[in-house]
Amino acid sequence: LALDTSTEACSVALLINGATQLRFEITERSHAELILPMVDSLLLEAGLDLGDLDGLAFGRGPGGFTGLRIATGVVQGLALGANLPVAPVSSLAAVAEQVPASEGEVVLVCNDARMGEVYWAAFRRDGSGGLEAVSAESVSPPERVPLDLAGLRHAAGNGIARYPELRQRLEEA
Repeated sequence: LALDTSTEACSVALLINGATQLRFEITERSHAELILPMVDSLLLEAGLDLGDLDGLAFGRGPGGFTGLRIATGVVQGLALGANLPVAPVSSLAAVAEQVPASEGEVVLVCNDARMGEVYWAAFRRDGSGGLEAVSAESVSPPERVPLDLAGLRHAAGNGIARYPELRQRLEEA
């Protein structure tokens, strides 16, 4: 079971035998009210109890402080109550993973950090289909996000739509 509240998206996903079930809602401030009912709904639909799971994962950010506290607190409580292992996952890497990049191609992920800044990081698709970070996770104004990364072929994340000047720079690059 994985959950993420690090952005305006509140999401919970359940992976069972290669099939994923998902609950997802865009919200500015309702993560705390939505997350546990989403967990309950997925488990009920799958006919599982929390203790039937192999483990939990959560979006560890970067992201908004309140959202990160919600995800961390919920996953910690669930894990302790059911004696499950926990895996923190980079929220930027999770976005990059969704991009169908070929081997060697770089994916730049930019998520809105509010107040005129973006959280960003770059990832390269490796020969096994996985991702390797080619930059540190950072926060900066959109105009300071570097676009001279060797192999940069893709960009993703809500920061691109939120900052038209960043989108323009990416299109020009």
